Amino acid sequence: MKAVLIAVALSFAISMLLSLLLLPLLKRLKAGQYILGYVKEHANKSGTPTMGGFAFVAAIIISALCVCGIHDGKLNLTLAITAAFAVVGFLDDFLKIYRKDNAGLKPYQKIVFQLAISAIAAAYCYKNGVTAINVPFAGVSADIKWGVLLLVPLVFTATVNCVNLTDGLDGLAGGTSSAYLFFIGVLAYMQACGGYIAAFCGVGALGAFLIFNSNKACMFMGDTGSLALGGFISCISVFYGNTLYIPVIGIMFVVSGISVIIQVIYYKRTKRRIFLMAPLHHHFQMKGYSECKIAYVYFAITSFMGIISLIFV
Repeated sequence: MKAVLIAVALSFAISMLLSLLLLPLLKRLKAGQYILGYVKEHANKSGTPTMGGFAFVAAIIISALCVCGIHDGKLNLTLAITAAFAVVGFLDDFLKIYRKDNAGLKPYQKIVFQLAISAIAAAYCYKNGVTAINVPFAGVSADIKWGVLLLVPLVFTATVNCVNLTDGLDGLAGGTSSAYLFFIGVLAYMQACGGYIAAFCGVGALGAFLIFNSNKACMFMGDTGSLALGGFISCISVFYGNTLYIPVIGIMFVVSGISVIIQVIYYKRTKRRIFLMAPLHHHFQMKGYSECKIAYVYFAITSFMGIISLIFV
């Protein structure tokens, strides 16, 4: 327990320090977010410094290595994959700033990068026998053996993109992710399966970043942060046997992704929309709900599903 508290405190302090240093630097570099024209509610956010995700990603990596050392292969790969997704996100953010529009990497380019990184995770799982997955609410696990070669890339790609889609309002992705990491950390601690120290490093790092990112945000995490978060959440869950808890505790990430898929399919078939705007959080925003309330509801539902999951461990 002492190691957990040290991890949270250290990651919080590092993330806070890096955020304080990064914010004026991003302003000086004019690394501002370009807002899509049809999101009129966000017009006043144009120019807000982005790529703030660098702060909490670096804090997670530094604090996890300080607390756990460099001899844990799963942890080292987790941090490397998180950094790799951060680099992909940085490329996307950089192109948006350089071109002065909201078009970064093309969708197929993102998918190629994501699948390439995910393939490394899948190969690691297969080679090292990390093939057992815990079944939520059942108290049993199943060994899927070579199935990880198919499941892991699918889970990583879906999670990374769903977390990215959730990053649409101030504090939304950060708050939802911090709740997810807290409960997946507690779950891993109860299961004695490892990985919980890194999860709590994420909680501390995001806690500090949310000071700058909660409404009204003075800094965005950008794809640098959201893609890295998706990769980190995937690693913390998959490498320690909790793959199937992603759609349970991370139900609001799933909602973000599914709402976009439903909207696109329905519109292509009927030329009408089910939601005023997708992902779902934009629908609620257009219905008049404040960003703070939406972010809190996402956090609360994630926490509720986390509590339910812990009850049945």
